[in-house]
Amino acid sequence: TAMQPPICPRRLLPLSLGLFQGALLLFFALFITYDEPSAHAEDASLVANQLYGIFPLFQDIQVMLVVGLGLLLTFLPCYGLSVLTHNFLLLNFSTQWALALQGLLHHFHHGQVHLDLRNLLIAEFAAVTVLISVGAVLGRTSPCQLLVVAACEIPVYLASEWVIVTHLGVLDVGGTITIHVFSCYFGLGVSKALFGAARRPVHPKETPTPRSDLMSLVGTLILWVFWPSFVAVLCQPGDAQHRAILNTILAMSASTVTTVVASSLTEKDGKLSAGHLQNGSLAGGVAIGAVADMAVPPVAALALGSLSAVACVLGFRFLTPLLARKLALQDQCGIHNLHGLPGILGAAASAVAILVASEDTSGSRFSQMSAAGGNASEASGEQWGNRGAGGQVLCQVAGLAVALGGSLLAGLLTGAVLRLPCLARPPEWLCFNDSLYFKIQDQAECPEPCGTAEEGALALKERV
Repeated sequence: TAMQPPICPRRLLPLSLGLFQGALLLFFALFITYDEPSAHAEDASLVANQLYGIFPLFQDIQVMLVVGLGLLLTFLPCYGLSVLTHNFLLLNFSTQWALALQGLLHHFHHGQVHLDLRNLLIAEFAAVTVLISVGAVLGRTSPCQLLVVAACEIPVYLASEWVIVTHLGVLDVGGTITIHVFSCYFGLGVSKALFGAARRPVHPKETPTPRSDLMSLVGTLILWVFWPSFVAVLCQPGDAQHRAILNTILAMSASTVTTVVASSLTEKDGKLSAGHLQNGSLAGGVAIGAVADMAVPPVAALALGSLSAVACVLGFRFLTPLLARKLALQDQCGIHNLHGLPGILGAAASAVAILVASEDTSGSRFSQMSAAGGNASEASGEQWGNRGAGGQVLCQVAGLAVALGGSLLAGLLTGAVLRLPCLARPPEWLCFNDSLYFKIQDQAECPEPCGTAEEGALALKERV
């Protein structure tokens, strides 16, 4: 009986998901349609070329989100089944929710929403923010709470992305500001509001094992391989997309090497930390997104990758314990170190790149970067041409402030909602355990570092 789910209505999850899917079926039946096939051979050929150009990159992103990110989060030894399932569920729930909202807000014409692969891709980018944000509260939240996070975060993200990209004209083709910074501080806001000022004791099942760390590292390797597709997919095919792929590979290569150096130097015995390697090697991919398609030299990509890895490792080593001690801030997966700090670095790098380009006396590099910015958003390119480099830098800074401040405020409000008793946050002594939500026949393979005495101690602390 100790491992039975808490009193939350057990039928709340299937009921809410069933109602959601039924509403989506009705919405799609009434409003969603595909474009009519073109009768002109030239138009049909153009559509085919666009499909062949985007679909391989779209498949790469699917592998990243379903397999790579899911495995990355399996570092908790007794929570792997739960985290893989919740990641998969949230991806599908959030994508459908984003499709519906995007259709109503941006693509609703003459009573119909025309669906294409690009719309689906942008909806998955919105879903990515949810998958990142819930990392801050992983293992200590119920599926009902995670779905509420997704339901609240998607509309806030769409509004934030519209303000940052469309209204301010921020250049951010790889989502450094719009996705990584936004999702990080939304997740931290949720965590702070949900758990309050109480410091959480280290849970006995919270400590990774060699096997769970190995699975998580496999997820890192998958993400590392496919990350260039994530950054380059929305670039204009040709020079901009080619440049984005090269810059991303260089940045991630440098972050991998630098992570090994920084991890070894910061550990007392000189050994590597698996957590550092799992996250630091990806930090370059987060930071490079804001400048990936700009005409920056290769050394800039290498330098940015190295700096982001150092920030990530130092964040795990010093900043996370400091925030937990001073602010009682819970960040289970270290999203602040992988997404927040490298994201801020990437935003700063985009401002520096724009200023350096504007100071090029020949003017050629500035014109190249203006064209690259236009690839990310035609409106952004036109606005940059009108406002100049100084104005564009101010817009980059303003976009960062909107992403950071807006997401933090929305996250705090969402976290307050998650405190509702009906959403059934699991008690502390039942956290990080698959058997709370799944029928498991044989638990022999799951390490049990938490004995009866330890569980009793945790239960006592929770009651007090």
